[in-house]
Amino acid sequence: MGVLSEIFEDPEIAYKIRKKLPRLFKIAELESSRSGKIGMEVGSLRERIIVALLIYKYGESNVKTEIPITESETDVIVCGEPISIKTITNRNLRGIKVIWTVDAQKSVLFQREYIPKCDLILVQINWGGIGAFYYIPLEAQQEVIRRIGRENYFSLPKAGTNPRGIEFSKDAMQELSDHLSTRKIDIQWNIEEIEHNQYKQWLDYWRDN
Repeated sequence: MGVLSEIFEDPEIAYKIRKKLPRLFKIAELESSRSGKIGMEVGSLRERIIVALLIYKYGESNVKTEIPITESETDVIVCGEPISIKTITNRNLRGIKVIWTVDAQKSVLFQREYIPKCDLILVQINWGGIGAFYYIPLEAQQEVIRRIGRENYFSLPKAGTNPRGIEFSKDAMQELSDHLSTRKIDIQWNIEEIEHNQYKQWLDYWRDN
């Protein structure tokens, strides 16, 4: 079991995740919204929130955030272990992107050559309902992809359509989320009204002498 398993053995961290994550993710949505629509940058903001949690838990010296762009799967390295971070807003863990490519031919090549390399943090957002903070270890991913096969592990974009990348299949996510090695913290995603000014922090900088 990887270093991230410590999160699930720490009552303080588990409590903070349940209490604070919905509010922080709501702020991220407000920060990335324009005319009531949430922009794509919300994913990067959510990722920073999770990385900040890891820094809080493990310390700055143990969390490497400067990841080469060639490391497409790794988002952060914790105590020497590469971690991928993914977030999804829905009730059933569908539509989780593995890679953002729309080329059908490249997708087939990716499916043929893909090997999981990282532990996975997955946050399921379900406003007004129950979601979760998942830790899916690398060995669980490797075991599932061997068992169900690569052709069943992904949902590939179809030629002639305008999809948004390669996704984990419904069956793969069911197997991964239910795996004996997977750890989970349930979260009640309460909808909270938050007053937030996207420009306040920048305005404060301009005001500061």
